[in-house]
Amino acid sequence: MTHPHDRALPRAVRQAMPMARDVLVEVAKQHGVCIRPLALRRLDIVTGKTEIIDVPCGSTLDSKCPPCAKRNRQLRMAQCREGWHLDTEPAITPDEPNEEQRWLVEFRADMQAQRDAAAQAGDDTTDLDAVLAGLDEEINAAGMRGSVTGSAVPKRSRSTRRRQDAPDLPKRKMASTTLGRTFHAPDGKVYRPSLFVTLTLPSYGKVRNGVPIDPEAYDYRRAARDALHFSKLVDRFVQNLRRVAGYDVQYFASVEPQKRLAPHLHMAIRGTLPRAEIKQIAAATYHQVWWPQADEVRFDGDHLPVWDEQAGYLDPATGEVLPTWDEALDALDEDAEPLHVLRFGEQVDVQGVLAGTPDADQCVRYLSKYLTKSLGDALDGGQVQREHAARMVDALRYEPCSPACPNWLRYGVQPKNAKAGMAPGRCRSKAHKPEHLGYAGRRVLVSRKWSNKTLAEHKQDRRSWVLEALGQADEPADPHRYIWRPVSAGDANVPPLAVRLLRTVAERQRWRAHLRELEARGAGQDLSATEQTGRAA
Repeated sequence: MTHPHDRALPRAVRQAMPMARDVLVEVAKQHGVCIRPLALRRLDIVTGKTEIIDVPCGSTLDSKCPPCAKRNRQLRMAQCREGWHLDTEPAITPDEPNEEQRWLVEFRADMQAQRDAAAQAGDDTTDLDAVLAGLDEEINAAGMRGSVTGSAVPKRSRSTRRRQDAPDLPKRKMASTTLGRTFHAPDGKVYRPSLFVTLTLPSYGKVRNGVPIDPEAYDYRRAARDALHFSKLVDRFVQNLRRVAGYDVQYFASVEPQKRLAPHLHMAIRGTLPRAEIKQIAAATYHQVWWPQADEVRFDGDHLPVWDEQAGYLDPATGEVLPTWDEALDALDEDAEPLHVLRFGEQVDVQGVLAGTPDADQCVRYLSKYLTKSLGDALDGGQVQREHAARMVDALRYEPCSPACPNWLRYGVQPKNAKAGMAPGRCRSKAHKPEHLGYAGRRVLVSRKWSNKTLAEHKQDRRSWVLEALGQADEPADPHRYIWRPVSAGDANVPPLAVRLLRTVAERQRWRAHLRELEARGAGQDLSATEQTGRAA
């Protein structure tokens, strides 16, 4: 056998041999093993036993961990498929509160009364506020959603009058259902069609093969702002869709990159509406960004605002305190124009889909096609498209992505919750990173009553199926039985990553061997039953 460390071998031959570590990683991928597991210390408070447990990293991107990305994609496909054509109303009824939950809310009421009395008497309420904050955390930890008092921040309101350049929409009386219409054939068969809708953003200039023909004429600023606020436009579309449909429309949507690098939306919709109405809704949907103006640069280069511990950011030349975020919003009068207005493009694709058809399966696969890729991974057009992406990133560099974005300093406004060290062009939000190209929202958008299950429940279904196939009992562990703690880097009790991967691969091999044995045993039983049936005949 030729040994790779045999110096008698030519250098080219040795270098052509694969690295053992690389082969291990490839084998781990083939067996569906996470290649970037997180080591956690688990303490069993019943037995006192401590273990080091490898937890999958849960990445959704192929570039980081292909096995985890594949599992997450399959999980989303199952979620999409199960919820798309439901024929029964999802039953979502909150549990009755238990004694602990009732007691916590009653105690919260008593402490709130003490705090209000102290405030009315002019006393310091700092300690009582801290107690209330701790109680709110305990209320959530006890299994209650939301906040007892709701949002304490007053909502800033703007005129709800529709823009004159947007068409009006029909409005139907809302029905308490999520299922949509059914159609009955003459033979008595019931059809429950649904929709698959694709929405795109408008044009920013002529493109060929996803690349601007004239980069100088391409509106990169508008493209950048559309990408930054695209998720809000999708929210508006769903609101309008429900008003027009007249029922609580449920959807499963994914945001993917077009070849020109603009985000666009694929949406599976339960129920059906006429295609003309869907296109009318898309044409009438818009979103206005009511932020301070960000078109006039006030501070640039070395001339940047300076930080003062008491006042915040100051003009370096005059010492004038820059307006805070709230002050800048207050300065917008009734005649002010929005910073930006988003609309969908004219291309709206609407397809009718029936349950159990090849079209439905194809749409499910298409919805999940790019979920394991970042928006920046769409760069397959060579150097020209990479230059296009670089120009897009450059246009995003100084665009404010949120109220807390440091880029507001460039336009003479203190970011919300400003702190020392902020500088324009150095925002750490993922919206400014090349792999996201301005879109920082969720890639998968699922309505609450889609499949009547959370993603964790879909994951539990898959786990139960595997355990049942392996002949093992599925006994959910008490969530309060274990205490999980992160393991510090260099912990001597944690084996090297390669050893942990080898152990997990060996475990997966045992599982697969067991499954093959069960399948062979089942096939043998079926064959035996067939032979007995033949003899009886």
